[in-house]
Amino acid sequence: MKKVLVILLIFAVTISCREDKKSELETTQEHQNVLAEDGKTAKQSDGLIAIQGDFIYYADAAVLKTPTRMYGVVINDKMHDLQKQVKAYKKEDTDMVPVTIRGRMFKKDSNEEGWEDLIEIKEILKVSAPDPDANDVIKIGNK
Repeated sequence: MKKVLVILLIFAVTISCREDKKSELETTQEHQNVLAEDGKTAKQSDGLIAIQGDFIYYADAAVLKTPTRMYGVVINDKMHDLQKQVKAYKKEDTDMVPVTIRGRMFKKDSNEEGWEDLIEIKEILKVSAPDPDANDVIKIGNK
């Protein structure tokens, strides 16, 4: 009889602990929903990521260069909006401008040309002026 009572007690404690974890998970999910309704972009579960890099659009090709990787940018309305904002900071068509965007990353199809890693811009967060002291341009020609 004592063994049955001990087993029931252990079973009751186990179930009560399991319900507490479930309620904590529900509370966390409700908190995340509140953040998403406020319009905050950080740490949403929408599959988009924020990325910072240098953007260039030239001759029907758009590229986002980060310190570790280069991404082909999907040409769509948001990319054209970004190009309009970037134009104000360019001195020449080949200048790259620092930007921060949110987007969806994916790999290109094997039968397509272009960069292996692609990004589709969903939101433009920031466009900055290029560093005038950066000496990363090589020009060939006579002075």
